[in-house]
Amino acid sequence: MKHLALAVGTALAVSTAALASPALASSRAATTPGAVFFGYKSGGVEVVTQQGGLSRLSVGGGTFVGQFSAAPDGTKVAWVDSQSRLHVKSASGDKVIAKNAAYGGPCLTPAWSADGRRVAYVVKGTATAATVALVGSAGGTPVTAGKTVGVCHLAWSADGRSLAGYAGDTKGVYLLNTASHVSTKVPGIKLANHVDGLSPNGDRVVVNALGPNAEGGDGSWPTAYTPSLYNTKTGKKITIPVRGTLIGARFLTDGTLVVRVKGKSFNTWVVLDPDTYKVSQRVSEIGQAKNLGLLNVFG
Repeated sequence: MKHLALAVGTALAVSTAALASPALASSRAATTPGAVFFGYKSGGVEVVTQQGGLSRLSVGGGTFVGQFSAAPDGTKVAWVDSQSRLHVKSASGDKVIAKNAAYGGPCLTPAWSADGRRVAYVVKGTATAATVALVGSAGGTPVTAGKTVGVCHLAWSADGRSLAGYAGDTKGVYLLNTASHVSTKVPGIKLANHVDGLSPNGDRVVVNALGPNAEGGDGSWPTAYTPSLYNTKTGKKITIPVRGTLIGARFLTDGTLVVRVKGKSFNTWVVLDPDTYKVSQRVSEIGQAKNLGLLNVFG
């Protein structure tokens, strides 16, 4: 296994490892879809949100290393600067909401709660198992969610009870229970360098699983990856019954899995029923999203 790593704080080692217009539906309920995408631009990141029209927010430049995530509806972007300050940027301005965030590795990205009211982030420090804190998206006093080795590309379950992240050395994915503050390693996943989402109750996780000789990468948000789906309790890999070149997958808040499939002129979403994993619908992205990364799908 090949790895790239850097130091965060003084001793925390971490790996530096399109747009839909038709109605998106699962077997449970029809929804009007929106999507949040991103692209790297001019030393920073541009977040592109489709909801009716298109809106854009840019963060970064200078010493920015890519520690960002977008709110579920794309109207805000959380990001970390070189002074360990956690910001939330919106169309109305940019506000610092915490001053103790770990800085220095692109994988140390904040994560948003499903309702967009809170942000989880890794606290700077010296331990391999780092502290994760939660703070209101408008600011306030951070509270501790617990410590975990899985600090990279945090993903938050819709019920608010679980945070998932991969280890900085890519050796496994960990679940942090926000109520008990206990972190446990997910069985079955030996190596991974991206966590892209958790099911609403945290029992399934979408990751970029790695083979034993794969590069660990630099930890940046991937614009495309091959998604793998695992049961977080049993470690069983769940087959994604979708043909073609898969380049991502996202959970809706009801557990519906949206699988992104690469196309020549545009990509396609294949929508899987949350109970049966049967295909319930296919939705075409518009061509403008073809080379952008997908951050979220929402109804």
